[in-house]
Amino acid sequence: MPRGTVRRTALAALAAATWIASTTPAVAQSAGGLRYDGVPAGAIAIVAEVRAKPGKEDEMRKATLPLVAQVRQERNNLLYFLHEDRQAPGQFVFYEIFSSQADFEAHNATPHVQAWFARLPELADGGVKVVRMEILGNRPAP
Repeated sequence: MPRGTVRRTALAALAAATWIASTTPAVAQSAGGLRYDGVPAGAIAIVAEVRAKPGKEDEMRKATLPLVAQVRQERNNLLYFLHEDRQAPGQFVFYEIFSSQADFEAHNATPHVQAWFARLPELADGGVKVVRMEILGNRPAP
């Protein structure tokens, strides 16, 4: 996939996360939401992208959707969204924030994520493209 496509997809995921995080504090707090200044220094943001093989879109969706609830229960997961491209069904983008790189690596080693990775050869057209990002500007400048 061309690098520009991954960048545009990452920007779309970031825009969605920004919109969600910009809701009123009462809504964010009642939903258990995380405020910008609550993201710890050293947190890592991830945009991951995977495409289903032609004809495997429904199977990929069914295999992937359970991850949302499972990952959100992980102790050091701060945010986890799964998106699907409306114009290209079967194109999935994850937007994730973990407390640290080590927490992201621990996430990838969990049984539910490992089981999902094990299904990729039959369901995915290629592997998962991952962009690891540093979070900037979430705290006021000193």
